[in-house]
Amino acid sequence: MTEISIKAEELFHIGAFSVTNSLVLAVITLLTLLIVAVVLHKKIALVPGKLQSVFELLIEQLLGVMDSVFGNRHASEKYFPLIATVFLFIMISNWFGLLPIVGALGLHTVHDGHEVFVPLLRAPAADLNFTIALAIISVFAVQFFGILAIGFFKHFSKYFTLKNPIFTFVGLLEFVAEFVKIISFSFRLFGNVFAGEVLLIIIGFLVPYGVPLPFLFLEVFVGFIQAFIFAMLTMVFVAMAVNEESAH
Repeated sequence: MTEISIKAEELFHIGAFSVTNSLVLAVITLLTLLIVAVVLHKKIALVPGKLQSVFELLIEQLLGVMDSVFGNRHASEKYFPLIATVFLFIMISNWFGLLPIVGALGLHTVHDGHEVFVPLLRAPAADLNFTIALAIISVFAVQFFGILAIGFFKHFSKYFTLKNPIFTFVGLLEFVAEFVKIISFSFRLFGNVFAGEVLLIIIGFLVPYGVPLPFLFLEVFVGFIQAFIFAMLTMVFVAMAVNEESAH
C-alpha cells in the first residue's frame, strides 16, 4: 500500500529551495492555464464559436453571482480577475490531482534502511504550504483592495478606533479575525482535499476495480465545490472591504 504522508515529498533542491511533488503539479497547472488563456485569446472573434460561447456563458454566470454581492457590474468586472483566477487555479489543480498518473509515477528511494516510494506528482491542495500561501494571498488582497477603495486610514479605522471602549474591543477582535481567516481558509481546503486523497488510496487498495469510481466522481465534485467556496468567501470579504459603509 502506498505510504500516506501529510507532508509533501521533496524531489530535489535548487540551492536552498526545496522542490516538492505538490509544487511540480502546481506549476503544471499554472502553465496549463497560461497556455489555454493564450490560445483562447488568439481565437477571440466578434462572432463567437462554440468554445468561445461556452467560456462567455461561464464568465457571464460568474459575473452574475458577483453582481448579487457587489451590487453593480462595474465592481464585479473590476474584481473578476482575482476571483476567477483563484477559482480556476484551485479547481484545475484539484482535478489534476485526481488523474491516474498522480501518485502512480514516482521514484523508489532508500530511507532509514528501507525502500520508500516517492510520487512525482501530488495534488497541490493536499499540501498545507500551498493552501496557506493561497490564504495569505487572498487575505492580503482583501486588505489591498480595501485600502485602494476607501483609503488607508478609513479602512483601518474599523480595526483601530478610540471612539469608545466597545468599538475599540470589537475592532481589535476584527483585526485578529483577519489572521484567523488565513487558518480557516487554508485548513478547510487542505482538509477536504487531503481527506479525499486518503479515501481514494484506501478504497483503491481494498477494492481496486469498479468500487473506487463513484468516489472518484465525488472527489471531482468536491474539488469544484472547494474552489467555489474559497473564491466566494474571497469575493464576500473583498465586497465588505471596498464598501465604505461596511467599514463603519
